[in-house]
Amino acid sequence: MPILDIQAIKEILPHRYPFLLVDRIVELEPERIVGIKNVTGNEPFFQGHFPEFPVMPGVLIVEAMAQVAGILVLQGMGSQKAVFLASIEQAKFRKPVVPGDQLRIEMKVGKRKSFVAKMYGTATVDGVLVAEAEVMCKMAGVGPATAAPPATPES
Repeated sequence: MPILDIQAIKEILPHRYPFLLVDRIVELEPERIVGIKNVTGNEPFFQGHFPEFPVMPGVLIVEAMAQVAGILVLQGMGSQKAVFLASIEQAKFRKPVVPGDQLRIEMKVGKRKSFVAKMYGTATVDGVLVAEAEVMCKMAGVGPATAAPPATPES
Protein backbone atom coordinates (compact mmCIF):
# COMPACT_ATOMS: atom_id res chain seq x y z
CA MET A 1 0.00 0.00 0.00
CA PRO A 2 1.46 3.39 -0.96
CA ILE A 3 2.32 5.99 1.62
CA LEU A 4 1.15 8.66 -0.86
CA ASP A 5 -1.10 7.81 -3.80
CA ILE A 6 -1.53 9.92 -6.93
CA GLN A 7 -4.23 12.08 -5.31
CA ALA A 8 -1.97 12.92 -2.36
CA ILE A 9 0.92 13.65 -4.76
CA LYS A 10 -1.30 16.08 -6.69
CA GLU A 11 -1.98 17.92 -3.44
CA ILE A 12 1.79 18.44 -3.00
CA LEU A 13 3.12 18.95 -6.55
CA PRO A 14 1.69 21.44 -9.06
CA HIS A 15 2.52 19.14 -12.02
CA ARG A 16 -0.28 17.54 -14.02
CA TYR A 17 -0.55 15.16 -16.98
CA PRO A 18 1.42 14.77 -19.15
CA PHE A 19 4.21 16.10 -16.95
CA LEU A 20 3.42 14.50 -13.60
CA LEU A 21 6.02 11.72 -13.57
CA VAL A 22 5.41 10.13 -10.14
CA ASP A 23 2.60 7.62 -9.59
CA ARG A 24 3.06 6.88 -5.89
CA ILE A 25 5.38 7.20 -2.91
CA VAL A 26 6.14 3.89 -1.19
CA GLU A 27 8.67 5.00 1.44
CA LEU A 28 8.95 8.34 3.20
CA GLU A 29 11.42 9.31 5.93
CA PRO A 30 12.67 12.74 7.04
CA GLU A 31 15.78 12.55 4.80
CA ARG A 32 14.82 9.82 2.28
CA ILE A 33 11.97 9.05 -0.11
CA VAL A 34 11.14 6.32 -2.63
CA GLY A 35 8.74 6.95 -5.49
CA ILE A 36 7.37 4.82 -8.33
CA LYS A 37 6.83 5.75 -11.98
CA ASN A 38 5.02 3.16 -14.07
CA VAL A 39 6.23 3.60 -17.64
CA THR A 40 3.53 2.71 -20.17
CA GLY A 41 3.47 2.56 -23.95
CA ASN A 42 0.89 5.39 -23.90
CA GLU A 43 3.38 8.00 -22.67
CA PRO A 44 3.26 10.94 -25.11
CA PHE A 45 7.06 11.16 -25.42
CA PHE A 46 7.24 7.68 -26.98
CA GLN A 47 5.55 9.03 -30.13
CA GLY A 48 8.79 10.74 -31.09
CA HIS A 49 11.45 9.10 -28.87
CA PHE A 50 11.67 6.72 -30.73
CA PRO A 51 8.64 5.19 -32.52
CA GLU A 52 10.49 2.05 -33.63
CA PHE A 53 12.37 1.60 -30.31
CA PRO A 54 10.62 3.60 -27.58
CA VAL A 55 13.02 4.80 -24.86
CA MET A 56 12.15 7.16 -21.99
CA PRO A 57 14.28 10.30 -22.45
CA GLY A 58 16.99 10.67 -19.82
CA VAL A 59 15.93 14.22 -19.08
CA LEU A 60 12.49 12.93 -18.09
CA ILE A 61 14.03 10.32 -15.81
CA VAL A 62 15.91 13.17 -14.10
CA GLU A 63 12.68 15.20 -13.97
CA ALA A 64 10.94 12.24 -12.29
CA MET A 65 13.80 12.12 -9.79
CA ALA A 66 13.43 15.86 -9.16
CA GLN A 67 9.67 15.48 -8.65
CA VAL A 68 10.23 12.75 -6.06
CA ALA A 69 12.78 15.01 -4.35
CA GLY A 70 10.28 17.87 -4.49
CA ILE A 71 7.68 15.78 -2.71
CA LEU A 72 10.12 15.19 0.15
CA VAL A 73 10.95 18.90 0.36
CA LEU A 74 7.33 20.11 0.04
CA GLN A 75 5.51 17.40 1.98
CA GLY A 76 3.73 18.92 4.93
CA MET A 77 4.21 22.54 3.78
CA GLY A 78 0.79 23.09 2.25
CA SER A 79 -0.10 24.23 -1.24
CA GLN A 80 1.44 27.70 -0.94
CA LYS A 81 4.94 26.49 -1.79
CA ALA A 82 6.66 25.39 -4.97
CA VAL A 83 10.09 23.95 -5.63
CA PHE A 84 12.23 24.46 -8.71
CA LEU A 85 15.09 22.44 -10.09
CA ALA A 86 18.22 24.58 -9.62
CA SER A 87 20.97 22.23 -10.83
CA ILE A 88 21.73 18.73 -12.05
CA GLU A 89 25.15 17.18 -11.49
CA GLN A 90 26.72 13.79 -12.05
CA ALA A 91 23.80 12.53 -14.14
CA LYS A 92 24.50 9.10 -15.58
CA PHE A 93 22.23 6.87 -17.62
CA ARG A 94 23.10 3.17 -17.43
CA LYS A 95 20.32 1.35 -19.28
CA PRO A 96 17.33 2.33 -21.41
CA VAL A 97 13.92 2.61 -19.77
CA VAL A 98 11.19 1.20 -22.00
CA PRO A 99 7.40 0.69 -21.91
CA GLY A 100 6.41 -1.80 -19.22
CA ASP A 101 9.25 -0.81 -16.88
CA GLN A 102 8.58 0.38 -13.35
CA LEU A 103 11.04 3.03 -12.21
CA ARG A 104 11.86 2.92 -8.51
CA ILE A 105 13.30 6.31 -7.63
CA GLU A 106 15.15 6.76 -4.36
CA MET A 107 16.25 10.22 -3.29
CA LYS A 108 18.29 11.11 -0.20
CA VAL A 109 19.01 14.53 1.25
CA GLY A 110 22.68 15.45 1.06
CA LYS A 111 22.56 19.02 2.33
CA ARG A 112 19.59 21.13 3.30
CA LYS A 113 19.37 24.82 4.08
CA SER A 114 16.30 26.92 4.72
CA PHE A 115 15.37 27.26 1.04
CA VAL A 116 17.57 24.80 -0.91
CA ALA A 117 18.22 21.07 -0.76
CA LYS A 118 20.85 18.99 -2.52
CA MET A 119 19.57 15.48 -3.12
CA TYR A 120 21.28 12.32 -4.32
CA GLY A 121 19.26 9.78 -6.20
CA THR A 122 19.06 6.58 -8.15
CA ALA A 123 16.49 5.11 -10.50
CA THR A 124 16.26 1.34 -10.82
CA VAL A 125 14.18 -1.12 -12.80
CA ASP A 126 13.84 -4.60 -11.28
CA GLY A 127 16.76 -3.82 -8.97
CA VAL A 128 19.07 -2.80 -11.83
CA LEU A 129 20.49 0.74 -11.79
CA VAL A 130 19.28 2.68 -14.85
CA ALA A 131 20.11 6.26 -13.83
CA GLU A 132 21.64 8.34 -11.07
CA ALA A 133 22.01 12.05 -10.44
CA GLU A 134 22.50 14.80 -7.90
CA VAL A 135 19.82 17.49 -8.03
CA MET A 136 19.50 20.78 -6.21
CA CYS A 137 15.99 22.04 -5.50
CA LYS A 138 15.13 25.62 -4.53
CA MET A 139 11.95 26.70 -2.82
CA ALA A 140 10.08 29.33 -4.81
CA GLY A 141 9.45 32.61 -3.08
CA VAL A 142 11.83 31.75 -0.22
CA GLY A 143 15.27 33.18 0.44
CA PRO A 144 17.17 35.92 -1.35
CA ALA A 145 15.60 37.53 -4.38
CA THR A 146 16.65 35.87 -7.61
CA ALA A 147 14.77 38.00 -10.12
CA ALA A 148 16.78 39.73 -12.80
CA PRO A 149 17.03 43.51 -12.50
CA PRO A 150 14.57 45.45 -14.66
CA ALA A 151 15.74 46.15 -18.19
CA THR A 152 16.80 49.71 -18.92
CA PRO A 153 15.69 51.39 -22.13
CA GLU A 154 18.36 51.75 -24.79
CA SER A 155 19.54 55.28 -25.55
